[in-house]
Amino acid sequence: MAARPASRMLRQLLRSNVRSCSSGAPMTQPRPGEPSRPTREGLSMRLQFLQEHAAPFSAFLTDSFGRQHSYLRISLTEKCNLRCRYCMPEEGVSLTPKADLLTTEEILTLARLFVKEGVDKIRLTGGEPLIRPDVVDIVARLHQLEGLRTIGVTTNGINLARLLPSLQQAGLSAVNVSLDTLVPAKFEFIVRRKGFHKVMEGIHKAIELGYKPVKVNCVVMRGLNEDELLDFVALTEGLPLDVRFIEYMPFDGNKWNFKKMVSYKEMLDAIRQRWPGLEKLPEEDSSTAKAFKIPGFQGQISFITSMSEHFCGTCNRLRITADGNLKVCLFGNSEVSLRDHLRAGASEEELLRIIGVAVGRKKRQHAGMFNIAQMKNRPMILIGVLLMLQDSPPASWSTLSWDPLHVRNPGAKQCLSDQMATLWKRHSVPMALPLSQQCLGCTRMDCSPKDLCQLLPTPGSARCGLPIPLYSGTYQGKRS
Repeated sequence: MAARPASRMLRQLLRSNVRSCSSGAPMTQPRPGEPSRPTREGLSMRLQFLQEHAAPFSAFLTDSFGRQHSYLRISLTEKCNLRCRYCMPEEGVSLTPKADLLTTEEILTLARLFVKEGVDKIRLTGGEPLIRPDVVDIVARLHQLEGLRTIGVTTNGINLARLLPSLQQAGLSAVNVSLDTLVPAKFEFIVRRKGFHKVMEGIHKAIELGYKPVKVNCVVMRGLNEDELLDFVALTEGLPLDVRFIEYMPFDGNKWNFKKMVSYKEMLDAIRQRWPGLEKLPEEDSSTAKAFKIPGFQGQISFITSMSEHFCGTCNRLRITADGNLKVCLFGNSEVSLRDHLRAGASEEELLRIIGVAVGRKKRQHAGMFNIAQMKNRPMILIGVLLMLQDSPPASWSTLSWDPLHVRNPGAKQCLSDQMATLWKRHSVPMALPLSQQCLGCTRMDCSPKDLCQLLPTPGSARCGLPIPLYSGTYQGKRS
């Protein structure tokens, strides 16, 4: 028999494979859940099934470990209206010149490219994203991108109540608020600015507008706010919140110390002592948080365990900094400038190749570093991860007071934390700390000797033997 021409053999091979789909399953042998009849109607249903279930990713967003990156965080600005101690060095940071920051059109161009390749969630970060004048317009234009399912924002909450109605109308679908304390005086110490009441108003406004859950990010630091764990958990009893406790992470300039970190297991043990019925919730794919819920509570709590139990194996996140650099790992210092290539006139294909190389080099965990505590990285404010010295002394140096009912469910019968009120008189630095942690807390926050000023304790309470701090101001926010 004469040999058949190669072209004929190729045509027959193509015809034999034309009925195969991208998944490799022949159309006559559908997978479970697919239509079984190869009729015209069945073929149409099968096509719809494949469109809904086939992985939308190109190779550009898949790393060498098979992780598909569907979540993009975009920093809109390096600026912030707070000065959080764990986020920004005390001396501040050198900001990128405005000309070197991404323009609105460049942000949208990159977002469109990533969404086209399979990204379905974008979170806007900073700095503080809500101080960018065109943030509402950016959200509205992102909302028009086909395939983008979620647009979120991580904010310190100062401008949230004012802007959220417009942001919601523009298409914002998720809200994270950074709040590390429920004590107004301590809030001013941590963030070196005023604004506690504005943050609480922003959280209540988000609840009022139907965001569920509203996520509250709390960075837990030993000697500063770990004594408020139970108070934060109690917020979830009457409010639809997801309070996320974040292990204190090292970033350039935040004077990270292992002794300041409170581990996930330590936090969980303390909470379970108060609520033994705490239940673990199923983990979502690519989730960075371990979620728990107390039966009967409206909200839930979560733990982000970057230090003690990393979640690198399911990481699906990429980051674009405000100056246009792509970071494939939060803890890595390896970056590639998409801005420079964009401004040099790179085509879409060229940008995708650059992105693909960067993603392909992503390490298995923590940027390939064994000890992330010794790494050299940007300050947190320049990456876009979120989670106030008083201008003048109080009119009276009497005890600052805190009423927990201002910030938690008013139906609760008693507060969970009876703390000692202390006043840092010199340099107008008020701070509330438990009596047992006064000296230890001061040294752990790297305070200079001149800040170790005269402490003015107040009469104690009969119930716990320690004074109860009551905030002298009045919180005017909405109560739920």
